Amino acid sequence: MSDLFNLQNLANLGVLIFLQAVLGFDNLLYVSLESAKAPPDQQARVRRIGILVAIVLRIVLLFVMVHLIERLQAPFFSIHVPGIAEGAFNFATLVFIGGGGFIMYTAVKEISHMLSVHDLESQAGKSEQRSANHVIFMIVLMNLVFSFDSILSALAITKVFLVLAAAIVISGLGMMFMADHVSAFLKKNRKYEVLGLFILLIVGVVLLGEGGHVAHLELFGHPVEPMAKSTFYFSIAVLVIVDVLQSGYQKRLDAERSQGEPAT
Repeated sequence: MSDLFNLQNLANLGVLIFLQAVLGFDNLLYVSLESAKAPPDQQARVRRIGILVAIVLRIVLLFVMVHLIERLQAPFFSIHVPGIAEGAFNFATLVFIGGGGFIMYTAVKEISHMLSVHDLESQAGKSEQRSANHVIFMIVLMNLVFSFDSILSALAITKVFLVLAAAIVISGLGMMFMADHVSAFLKKNRKYEVLGLFILLIVGVVLLGEGGHVAHLELFGHPVEPMAKSTFYFSIAVLVIVDVLQSGYQKRLDAERSQGEPAT
């Protein structure tokens, strides 16, 4: 047991917590947006239960991957259509592609719904309201999809199960604390919901690219390449900065128009 608390394991734990926090941003955003579909008086409870269950299942998934990592890497099936599509699909590939496709579908559906609703304030959270159990299920399911990439990355840092599990628990508790604040912010600033959905759309593209790369997928003779993490976070930063600047400029225009002064 004394070997568990050596300097190397503690350093690895710190790196893993940071890694989980960075890679968990998109997960946190999904939790906040999805929980808004539950009945208003149950949304906080839904977030807590969903994240707690997801923490437990993440540890189970970690245990499975530690012991079955070689079997999980073996292809389930492959496709070979010369000049059109070639690739071999294993468990990780199916998780990435399935999760990425579902996230993109969800984001596009929600954006389309926003554009079709005439009275946003009166319709907020009503037309798409779901039961608490359904929302908890979706939070847990997508949490596992998001966690797959982070667990694979964590296994490259250390194979010590207790260190990996501790990082999952600590980052999960941090996510539980932040989820309420993020949800409250989105509820007060509904204009940022669209920004959040576009970020999820990019996350879906990232997962599809990751799945195609793991499968060594080639489409029409061109290999599918994953989006670099630096490119992903740069894109997110640009989206946020543009949205903040546009909001500030819009407020200035509204203020000048209310005073009857021409905008400069």
